[in-house]
Amino acid sequence: MEFLLRLILITVKLISLFVATFGCFLKSSKRPRTSGLPAIRNRLLTLSLQELRSRLRARQLTSVELLKTYIERIEAVNPQLNALVESRFEAALVDAAKVDELIAHAEDVDKLFQDRPLLGLPMTVKESCALDGMSFAVGSLAIKTIKADKDGVVVKRLRAAGAIPLLVSATPEYCYSIETDTLLNGHCCNPYNFEHISGGSSGGEGSLNGAGASLFGVGSDIGGSIRIPSLFCGVFGHKPTGKVVTVEGHFPNSTDTDFEHYLVLGPITRFATDLPDLLEVMAGENAGKLRLREPVQLSQLEIHYAFGYEGLNGRMHQPVDEEIKDAIAKAVDHLKNLGLAVQEADLSGLNNSTEIALSGVASLGKMNFLLDAEPTEGKGKVRETLGELVRSFRGQSNYTTNALIFDLMRRTNAFMPAKKLEQYQGEAKWLIEEFTRLLGENGVLLFPTMHATAARHKWTFFPLWGIDYTLLFNVLGLPVTHVPMGLSSRTGLPIGFSVIAGPHQDRLCLKLAAELERAFSGWCPPTPHELAN
Repeated sequence: MEFLLRLILITVKLISLFVATFGCFLKSSKRPRTSGLPAIRNRLLTLSLQELRSRLRARQLTSVELLKTYIERIEAVNPQLNALVESRFEAALVDAAKVDELIAHAEDVDKLFQDRPLLGLPMTVKESCALDGMSFAVGSLAIKTIKADKDGVVVKRLRAAGAIPLLVSATPEYCYSIETDTLLNGHCCNPYNFEHISGGSSGGEGSLNGAGASLFGVGSDIGGSIRIPSLFCGVFGHKPTGKVVTVEGHFPNSTDTDFEHYLVLGPITRFATDLPDLLEVMAGENAGKLRLREPVQLSQLEIHYAFGYEGLNGRMHQPVDEEIKDAIAKAVDHLKNLGLAVQEADLSGLNNSTEIALSGVASLGKMNFLLDAEPTEGKGKVRETLGELVRSFRGQSNYTTNALIFDLMRRTNAFMPAKKLEQYQGEAKWLIEEFTRLLGENGVLLFPTMHATAARHKWTFFPLWGIDYTLLFNVLGLPVTHVPMGLSSRTGLPIGFSVIAGPHQDRLCLKLAAELERAFSGWCPPTPHELAN
């Protein structure tokens, strides 16, 4: 353990406990069962990808009708959410009309959908995942006019499968924050309570999906950027095994050999049953490594669970919300009742979770810094970054505070001696072997995605220091699915947890997510539906 890091963890924990106990200056949420978003009135918005695909294939629905429904929903909720950066609604409807023409005249419509499994379905795309001709500024004033000159590889794959992009959604500056709030676009709101954050860095995707305004979204994740917004906004999100889904066309980028092990693109959606189809398309030629089409027998799964970090490490962290623990316990009881093998996990090997997690990202070379035009290898400019950080506190910087803090962390080796990075990277390799042994080819681990639900705007300093709950599994390269488990009885905000498997065992995460969706209903709309009979 590193003294400075642990001192920060303990200090943050004490301050957060003080604020929770005596922070009367923070107005507590009054169990808002509705967020103020308009209710969903069109039944099409409640149907999964698979259900909609069946209707399109049977010519019972047109792509134009479906896209218009989603566009209307986006336009109804975005004034309150501020999740949209740039839309392509008119171009998308032109694309949809071409799809309808193709379907109408197809001699073998089943073959058409076999070749293009997402044909005519709308999607939304995180701004950092290049969409040809659309904003590629990634929340930064410094590059605010930049447009993507072509599709990133994953977006290209999804379009080749027939999906039609509607927009690019909001991210923090350079994706360097767990709060989507930028000087360029303002802050993105949580669909369950507008005073709370949607998460980051796929915050726009989390917000739109949670609001029922996206069928599915393209997210990216280097430290929880899919899973944290999925937790905060009450949806499913999957971080694939490292290096399975290419990051070509993503910004920021790096030529470091570990970068694609840590950063992966993955799907965000309200429907767990849609995740395998989306992941298969996104993985492309690597899909075979995941064996997604192999049947998984639920009864053969071995379930391990933990309510957080153990021992001294756990005591240094902020406590895990009791309702998140209860969600894990409910899932464990359900799986026991199904006859599955269930046991509490021994995670004593994670005593250095913070150091291992942060050292992984801090050691990445040739990755973009805010104050450098190009990705750099060197760790210089600490003083310049500190000066810019002070200016940001005063409201005098063109860069966001959270992104500068992330820059500073990387430039200072995550506040650790440089020689210690190699030691913790060695521990990470050992942990990969340990998790591979523990979970094997039929085991999963239930574990908190984060220790708490969505924070209020501008109060991300506290949840930031629980980032090793997610970042650790990027460094280890393990697949993780966030599973929503309803709403907090205290705040009305979503709760849930992660399902983690061994390398390339993504299908186990997805299978269990689908079972938990069946048993516990999955996504809960921010406002109850008002569907016509």
